Amino acid sequence: MIIAAIPLMFLALSLFLSGYFMDAVATTRPDFTEPVIKRLVLHDFNRRDLLSNVGGESGAWTGHSDLSTGEVDIALSGDERMGQSGHALHLSYSLDQQAQSSTGFRIGLNGLDGVEYDHLEFWVKGDAKKGYARTFKVAFQRPFNACMKLSERGSYVVEEIDDEWQRVSIPLNLMNGITDWTDLDEMVFTFQSRRSNIKQGAYYVDDIALVKTGMPGPHIWDPVIPQRKKAWERSVGGQVAARPQIHARLSGWPSTLLVDKKKLPEDRQDFLWRLARDTWRGLDALTDRKHGLPLDTVAFNEWQLKPQQAYIGDYTNITNIGMYLLATVAANDLGFLSREQAMERLNTTLSSLEKMETFQGFYFNYYDTTTLERTSNFISFVDSSWLTAGLMVVRTAFPELHQRSTRLIDQTDYDWLYDDVEQLMSHGYYVNLRYPSEYHYGLLYTESRMGSLIAIGKGDVPEQHWFKMERTFPPDYAWQTLSPQKRKIKRIRGNELMGGYYQWRDFKYIPSWGGSLFEALMPTLVVDEKKFAPQSLGRNNEIHAMIHRRYATEELDYPVWGMSPSSAVARDSYSEYGVKFLGARGYKCGVISPHASALALSATPEEAVSNLHRLATLYDIYGEFGFYDAVDPISGEVRYKYLALNQGMLFISLANYLKDNSIQKHFAADPIAVKALAVIGEERFFD
Repeated sequence: MIIAAIPLMFLALSLFLSGYFMDAVATTRPDFTEPVIKRLVLHDFNRRDLLSNVGGESGAWTGHSDLSTGEVDIALSGDERMGQSGHALHLSYSLDQQAQSSTGFRIGLNGLDGVEYDHLEFWVKGDAKKGYARTFKVAFQRPFNACMKLSERGSYVVEEIDDEWQRVSIPLNLMNGITDWTDLDEMVFTFQSRRSNIKQGAYYVDDIALVKTGMPGPHIWDPVIPQRKKAWERSVGGQVAARPQIHARLSGWPSTLLVDKKKLPEDRQDFLWRLARDTWRGLDALTDRKHGLPLDTVAFNEWQLKPQQAYIGDYTNITNIGMYLLATVAANDLGFLSREQAMERLNTTLSSLEKMETFQGFYFNYYDTTTLERTSNFISFVDSSWLTAGLMVVRTAFPELHQRSTRLIDQTDYDWLYDDVEQLMSHGYYVNLRYPSEYHYGLLYTESRMGSLIAIGKGDVPEQHWFKMERTFPPDYAWQTLSPQKRKIKRIRGNELMGGYYQWRDFKYIPSWGGSLFEALMPTLVVDEKKFAPQSLGRNNEIHAMIHRRYATEELDYPVWGMSPSSAVARDSYSEYGVKFLGARGYKCGVISPHASALALSATPEEAVSNLHRLATLYDIYGEFGFYDAVDPISGEVRYKYLALNQGMLFISLANYLKDNSIQKHFAADPIAVKALAVIGEERFFD
């Protein structure tokens, strides 16, 4: 999650890692006066031929075989509701008595177009004779990418069911995993053993319909307008007129686009120190001086450095803030800042954090750097965790700031974002919807694993969560480039998990989602996985870096390597890049980003150092503030843009390399990390 384009990666991840959340629930007794403009009856269970209007032969109710670890039974039943007689669907279920099981019912919708509707409605009651759980989940599913067999799912948890008929009315916007309500494939009712201790029971369901009320409610894409910022811009003559004043708030600005490549040090260590100093100067300069917040993006177009011709993205993300905290500590470790200078900067940033709006103790994903107003409705788990990591390092490196940092750490309880049904962390929560994201972080080897460690270390979520995340996927998952080998059940620290690995040439590995070095190596900014998990994460990090180098230079014939989410070069946008088979889904290959090589300093240091030096000497990519964001390795075209996230990762990686893992050591000294790091040492990925 993490600068303007990272939500693209979150969306890609979410298209597979679907799950269920049990915090917010549908209102089961809504106001009957709400208008109904249009209604599409999916089934009233009185006319058997009605299904032909929706899905033809595919519109039959069946057991949900993808979920079923129990028994189901489906029948029509005569019943009376509010004085009216007719038929209802009778759904009976029986769950296995194992710790985690699920079963359900589905109806095929055969590509139904639901785009004109804004609510799902149905009637439901529990079967008083057979018993019933007071909660279940209802979901729609649609294909997203047919060739990769990816799908979107939107679900909602219904609660407070009793043995009297009640109408459930669910705004479709709350089923936020679906971005396009065309081509609906199926609707599913699901019962899960961890959601209720009622292992068998039955329900009556009737009059299932999609409804248009004209009142769809809030949506995940609803903008958040920073009103004070807009008023200030109007007062100075508009957004364009405000640019000089935004520029004046910065701590510095480059005077030249490119440095003379011939003057860069030939000695590799000298080059890294030069790169670290230049990168820090940029991070320090492109920060709002008053509030101590790094600007997300600064871009230069057509060789122009003049502020009025550049793009100055005066907004920030909370991962950027976490990276800035880490970078400020690193600058002190490297001697670029005195302790007093670092303290001044850290105090300024902490003061801003103490003023910024939060929800349930969590920060929103984006804020305006000028007014500190939030510009997002989303609370992101992974972004929140990187802010927590920054605060942990600050309080260990600067005990004077311990109390302030601790107060901000303690206000964030990750149990709120933990789904104890799936035993996974949610992507986040939409405050305007008052409902969580549909999807979960279900794959271990992504950047979110650091957040899981923090949540475990804080005691907010149980240790078992770490072992519920997938290492590999079943062979029949068609979207995988390669098939897993040696998949078998393992037991680690009393937890059961599915092992296995993938193999390319002689390299065995555990996949990330997209196959990028960002996902693989970002956690090593703070976690010394080589030390604390040498036979699992540490070894996997080394293999991923080695494969990136071999694949780029040998298969793609690139002179340099290091693919990761970064700026696109051919267009002014952001995209995801990686080695496809290294990811469960896999990103496309493409541009090279220097931050990816810097991250690899923790895994293959000699090769990473050589690659960084080669990038600087082969391409016009090195400016006054260090490397720009991305280069096309074939054409040599460069995107002259600084992204706070990528520059922060690059600088912190350099600090760990040049100063004996200083940031990793600060992190490991924190009590949260001490507890969490004990969890990761016993696993051996490739046994």
